[in-house]
Amino acid sequence: MQKKHFDILKDYAVISAGLLIYVFAWVAFIIPNGIVGGGVGGVGALLYYATGFKVSYSYLLANALLLLLGMQVIGRHFGAKTIYGILLSAALFHYLPQAIPSALIEQVKSEQNLLLWALVGGIFEGLGIGIAFTRGGNTGGTDIIAIIVNKFKHINPGRVLLYCDIVIIGSSIFLPDRTVLSLLYGGIMVTVSTYVIDALLVGSKQSLQVLIFSEQYEAIADEVCRALGRGVTMLYAKGWYTKRERNVLLLVVRKYEINTVYRIINEVDRKAFVSTASVTGVFGEGFEPIKDGTITLTKKHKKKT
Repeated sequence: MQKKHFDILKDYAVISAGLLIYVFAWVAFIIPNGIVGGGVGGVGALLYYATGFKVSYSYLLANALLLLLGMQVIGRHFGAKTIYGILLSAALFHYLPQAIPSALIEQVKSEQNLLLWALVGGIFEGLGIGIAFTRGGNTGGTDIIAIIVNKFKHINPGRVLLYCDIVIIGSSIFLPDRTVLSLLYGGIMVTVSTYVIDALLVGSKQSLQVLIFSEQYEAIADEVCRALGRGVTMLYAKGWYTKRERNVLLLVVRKYEINTVYRIINEVDRKAFVSTASVTGVFGEGFEPIKDGTITLTKKHKKKT
């Protein structure tokens, strides 16, 4: 029970750190340079540039309306982490600008280096969102629209998000003193952010298959199950050179978990023989849901197969 509580606290701590980086990207690099990105942050930036209305208020209001719409259309699908992400992001949009030195903001403001700040803003935004995603957190926003559309139309959520970003960034052309180049900077920022998110998520989802040959296999298996909550399979094998029968442990873990496995092996049996290999297409409990092509198998699909 203590481990479960610790894991929950760790999830929220990582989500909070990710959202802090996400909001920092907006208030330190994107908004001071008048760049319009995607998502609800982009909508808030548009309203701020046009009317001076604070991004924190528009961000919270837009997300609240989208949440209510989502609950009406698809039910109470949204978890505590989504609501937490929205509330924390809105709070950070309100208080973080006061914590950033004005001298730093003045240094960042530069029409000559807008491309640089679009790139930097995109990197930080993608990094923050990606970190939050790894622990099941998100910022709500246009993700909710994608879920609603996907319920009625079999349209890839990523495509819906892309269309939303195009509309939001394109709308900035109606602001005073805006040019096509301004749209380009916004597009570059969103592209970089998406690339960073994908790179982070792919890295966190990479899996490794580990074979462990050790006389202390029981102690190693017990400790792996306790420390990682992963299942371990014991295989019966025979060494052809020694003609000895022995037990071999087989386990599949995420890439970021492998150091814990090595530490456990090193503590229990330094003479163990270990083979590690990268694997793709790992589906099942603790990993990805089983898919049919690109469509996740739902109960409806399973009944047909």
